[in-house]
Amino acid sequence: MDSDRRTLSLALYLCPGIAGKTVTRILIRNETLGISLAEFLAMSEVSLREEYGLNQSTATAWCTSQSDLINAAKTLGSKLDKHAVGIITGADAHYPELLEEFDADPPGVLFFHGNHKLLSAKTFAILSSRKSSPSALDHAERLAEEGVLGGEILVTGHGTPEYERAAVVPLRWGSPRVMCLDRGLFDALGPELKDEPFRAARLWRYQFDRKTDLAISLAHPEKGFLPGANARRDRLIAGLAKRLDFVNIAPGGNMDKIARMALKANRPVRILDSFLGSREWMRYGATMLEL
Repeated sequence: MDSDRRTLSLALYLCPGIAGKTVTRILIRNETLGISLAEFLAMSEVSLREEYGLNQSTATAWCTSQSDLINAAKTLGSKLDKHAVGIITGADAHYPELLEEFDADPPGVLFFHGNHKLLSAKTFAILSSRKSSPSALDHAERLAEEGVLGGEILVTGHGTPEYERAAVVPLRWGSPRVMCLDRGLFDALGPELKDEPFRAARLWRYQFDRKTDLAISLAHPEKGFLPGANARRDRLIAGLAKRLDFVNIAPGGNMDKIARMALKANRPVRILDSFLGSREWMRYGATMLEL
């Protein structure tokens, strides 16, 4: 991404009222019509409303704060450069196709740090509804180990026993992993982006290794946890996995929705026969895993 395009991407992202999908829409329109950064910055509120679909309050916020937003974007961009953090939008050619194939409403903006090549590997995820039993966590660890020893790359998160129990397995075997975060990179990985995001991981790897692993965040790099981020992170994990294994699915919950999304997207879905109603998923196309 060239510097002008990235500066505009960050400035738009920082503007109140402009979500990731709007950033993508603006960038695609500018690229299609050959509109430069200077030309876009010179546009009036009327043009922004009529040509880009911004509402009145958002167009006003952009026009009145444009200079401050550009300066803030340049400052943030310098910090991201210093720490090798990339930004990717839905307008970029290297935006993960896996996400677009999985989710009708994929994230418009992502921040990443580390080994981006992992997204081209054979990825898998171990997913489970909250408050899983100790035996379910044991099964999650076993399935994670099975995948890692089979040469697959685990896509996982942190902050819940369900994710963390599986996330330590790649570390134990010296395997890479993709970590999807529900907060900013600097909040999760520390000011130098070297901290492991949960304590148990430090038994095997003292620091986060960007040459081995990949961290991806939906949030502003300098912000903490935001309400609703858990569900968005779960969908990100599922979207980046080429196979999904479910240990426990609570009816009507987030994992229930994700499993249905995966089957609709023709992703291989395996369900552990460990919870009430597990065999019902065979009717929808899932494969049953025996205990």
